[in-house]
Amino acid sequence: VPRLIPRRDDGGMQDVTALLVSRFGPTARRWVADAPALAARLAERWELRLGAMFANGASSLIWRCDCPDGTPAVLKLSPDHALVAGQLEMLRLFAPSGLVPAVLAAAPEAGAVVLTEIRPGTEAGDLPPDRLPRQWGALMSALHATPAPHDLTRDLRGRCDESFARIGRRLSEPLIGARISPAMWQRAIERCHRLLDTQSRPVVLHGDLHPGNVLDGGPGRGLMAIDPKACLGDPCFDAVDYVVAGAGQEGIAARCARMAAACGLDGGRLSAWSQVIAPMAAIARLSDDDSGSTVDELLEFAR
Repeated sequence: VPRLIPRRDDGGMQDVTALLVSRFGPTARRWVADAPALAARLAERWELRLGAMFANGASSLIWRCDCPDGTPAVLKLSPDHALVAGQLEMLRLFAPSGLVPAVLAAAPEAGAVVLTEIRPGTEAGDLPPDRLPRQWGALMSALHATPAPHDLTRDLRGRCDESFARIGRRLSEPLIGARISPAMWQRAIERCHRLLDTQSRPVVLHGDLHPGNVLDGGPGRGLMAIDPKACLGDPCFDAVDYVVAGAGQEGIAARCARMAAACGLDGGRLSAWSQVIAPMAAIARLSDDDSGSTVDELLEFAR
C-alpha cells in the first residue's frame, strides 16, 4: 500500500523533493514549496477535503482527498503541465476498460488533476504471486482491446528510443559504468530494434506497466493501471517489466514462461524483450544501492 506522509513529516517531504529535483532540476525545489498552497486553492475550488500526501511519485505530488459526495480520490500536481495533459488524454483513452482511474476534475494549465482513488490499492509486487500472471493477462487484454485513435502518433519505437537516450546517459556514473559496459548497452539497443522491426500486430499499449503502476482494485475489479504512457506496439511490452521483476524471486526465465502461458504471448519475443529491459532494471537497482545477486541475475540475463 502506498506510504503516506503526515502533513508535518519534513523528512518525507525532503525525500519527495529530492525525487522531483532529480527529475526536473533545481527549480522543482521552489515548486514543491509552493505546491501546498496551490493544492489548498484547488481543494477549495473543487470542494475537496485534503488528507495526507503520498510518499511516492517521481513526477508529481499526490494528496489523498474526499469529494463532496464522499468519493475517495487523489489530487495530483506536477510541475510538468504537458505531462499532466498527456496523462489526462491517455486516461480518457483507456476509460472504457474501467481499469484506470476516472478523471473527476482537471486543470491542466495548473498541472492538476483529481482522480478516483484505487482501493485497496496494493501494488502488484506485493500481491500473492500465484494468480498474478493470469490477472495481469486479463488487465492487458482489456487495455489492448482499446481502439487506436487516428491521432495516436506515439509508438513503441519512440518510447524505447527516448528511454535508451535518457537512461543511457547514466552509464557515465562510476557505479553504473562499472557494471554495465557500452557494449552491453548497445547490444540491448540492437535487440530492441530487431523486435521493433518484426512487430506484427501492434496494439494500444499502456506503455509503462511495471508492478508499481498496477494496483489491486478490489473484488469485482481485479488489477487496475495508473500513469499510462500510451503508445502503439508489441503486446509483449506490457508484460516485460513484471517478467524482469522476477529477478531475485523465482527467476526471470521462470516468470517469463508463466507470463507467456497466462497472457497468451509469444514466449520467445517476451524473453527477448526481457533481455532488452534487463539492463535498465539493473540501473534502477544500482541507483537504490543494490549491487547484490538480483543485479547479477539481471546482467547475466542481458548477456
